[in-house]
Amino acid sequence: MPKLALLNQQGESVGNLKLSDDVFAVESNNQVVYDVVKQQTAAMRQGTAKVKTRAEVTGGGKKPYRQKGTGHARQGTISAPHYTGGGIVFGPSPRDYSYKVNRKVRRLALKIVLSDKVRQNDLVAVDSLVLASHKTKEMVTVLNSLKVEGKVMVLVDEVTDMIETASKNIPNLQAVAYNHISVYDIMNANKLVATEAALKKIEEALS
Repeated sequence: MPKLALLNQQGESVGNLKLSDDVFAVESNNQVVYDVVKQQTAAMRQGTAKVKTRAEVTGGGKKPYRQKGTGHARQGTISAPHYTGGGIVFGPSPRDYSYKVNRKVRRLALKIVLSDKVRQNDLVAVDSLVLASHKTKEMVTVLNSLKVEGKVMVLVDEVTDMIETASKNIPNLQAVAYNHISVYDIMNANKLVATEAALKKIEEALS
């Protein structure tokens, strides 16, 4: 059973926190994580790339020159693909890139990346996260006390207005509720700072 040092906002140890083996001690599986990250990044794509076909290009309604007698190959329209400014053949058009991955696979991938953070000592557990005001320096003080650097994800049981406002102006910081975490975001973060309540709710949701 994984055990983490439980800290307060000042970075002082206030005890230990035991985590569930079913969620935070799962064996790594690169294929499962790859499948889920690929699905999540595909779903992020806007899919708005668009080119005009020969039917959508302006002009080209009139035959450019007569059929015979010019010495050139016969042509029907200047919007044909082989003309400069003509339509594009097999170009991109708006589409939805998202696809489905089974729920059990998504849950397993989430357990794996959380377990990897524990194994790599990149998960910092705090007893609670309460800010005195909405000012950015309040959150900066907490992060400095916990000695976390780089890309940081803060996991809480509920993102309050104070936490959201104090976090949004800090580069590479993401404050997320426990029920909105994703495999991609967790892997993209160098450190996870999670409240005790958020960790317990994650265990309940994934067990």
